[in-house]
Amino acid sequence: MEYRTATRLVADLRSRQVSAAELLDHTISRIEPLDGTINAVVVRDFDRARAEARKADEALAAGDTRPLLGLPMTVKEAFNVAGLPTTWGLPGTQDIPVLEDAVAVARLKAAGAIVIGKTNIPTMLADWQSANPIHGVTRNPWDLSRTPGGSSGGGAAALAAGFVSLEYGSDLASSLRAPAHFCGIFAHKPSHGLTPSRGFAPPGTPVLSSASGVDMSVVGPMARSAEDLALALEVTAGPDDRDAVGYRLALPPPRHDALKDYRVLVLDRHPLVPTAASITGTLDLRATTLAALGCKVGRGSPHLPDLGEIADTFVELLMAALSGEAPDEPGTGASSHRDWIAADRRRTAIAHRWRALFQDWDVVLCPAMPVQALPLNGTDGPAMIEIDGAKVAYETQSLWGTLASLTGNPATAMPSGLDADGLPIGLQAVGPFLEDRTTIAFAGLMEREFGGFVRPPTPWRG
Repeated sequence: MEYRTATRLVADLRSRQVSAAELLDHTISRIEPLDGTINAVVVRDFDRARAEARKADEALAAGDTRPLLGLPMTVKEAFNVAGLPTTWGLPGTQDIPVLEDAVAVARLKAAGAIVIGKTNIPTMLADWQSANPIHGVTRNPWDLSRTPGGSSGGGAAALAAGFVSLEYGSDLASSLRAPAHFCGIFAHKPSHGLTPSRGFAPPGTPVLSSASGVDMSVVGPMARSAEDLALALEVTAGPDDRDAVGYRLALPPPRHDALKDYRVLVLDRHPLVPTAASITGTLDLRATTLAALGCKVGRGSPHLPDLGEIADTFVELLMAALSGEAPDEPGTGASSHRDWIAADRRRTAIAHRWRALFQDWDVVLCPAMPVQALPLNGTDGPAMIEIDGAKVAYETQSLWGTLASLTGNPATAMPSGLDADGLPIGLQAVGPFLEDRTTIAFAGLMEREFGGFVRPPTPWRG
């Protein structure tokens, strides 16, 4: 039962093959003895969850068909959940009261999900490891000496270990896609603004009527199947209260129903960072097979934006956003409004090129990260990492992620096999803005054709 998908578990609950109380008890009985080694579910709310499970069973008996009714799940520690601490890994923030759920959490609960706890993160979400002074280090179920990724690493580890079937996290610089790649699961970075991020904020942030923060950051689902990503996105997407006065969501359907009908542009080289041969080899094999299945597969487009310019513009806009709290002094990296406008105009031009490209192609298939799960290294990450013998800056890991992050495009990460050392390899499908159903559907068709999540080895269970 522990490795069933969320979609399967919802069907089991609805058909009364299992009760919500039984499923919750099974979930807790797995987390309590096994998570001590991995340290994924670091904030637990089991007593309230049991009360919610009893209510869910009553609702199920009465014929309630809410899409997630009775399903236990976790969310990233950075989301506000009423009654639980939100610390972002900052000591001294544990006692700040949280009175209101984040919008995404509230929507998951409204759909019937039972939020049983919160998963680990790096301090201030600022690493591709998940470690902080409050909750400690999270380890990868595939190899306990390695990171599960960050900043949504605790959730990815919980999914790979079979603790829960669904998680909600966030992504700015590959924070969903890196853990998905490192842990062999699925994740979806939605189009920017598709799911409200209000209530996803550092501790003590005032609760306002709209969210503030970096305008490239998004919140989105993680799971062990593409179908589950779609299930979670459907119940969380849509305008926040302020915008819902005048707008409603009307996402287009997937562009195609059959894998052979997809037009796939394959990118396997980035100008600013090398990519491990095991990853590019897996990508090339997938491309060859897709072409044999009838897909139109290409390696270039006159509309393709410059990947180096994408990365540079992303960094400039990110640093401008982060400098909002910095003192106005030389050497702080603070950006003027004029500089931000110039960078934003470059971003608009890049978005225009993506839009033209996606008239010819349905998805861009490329690496999610340039290297497999790295060894654990402190709480801030090393200065340098090695990729096939080349020394590169640790920060360059996010460069493949910037393809979708800069312009707010959707990207779905999918497991795509294992390397020679038995570590997961993930790829990502980047799609047209607001065509999230296309990238998720493509990932689902790839899953059907090539396989998807596989269970990690289990020496950590001892």
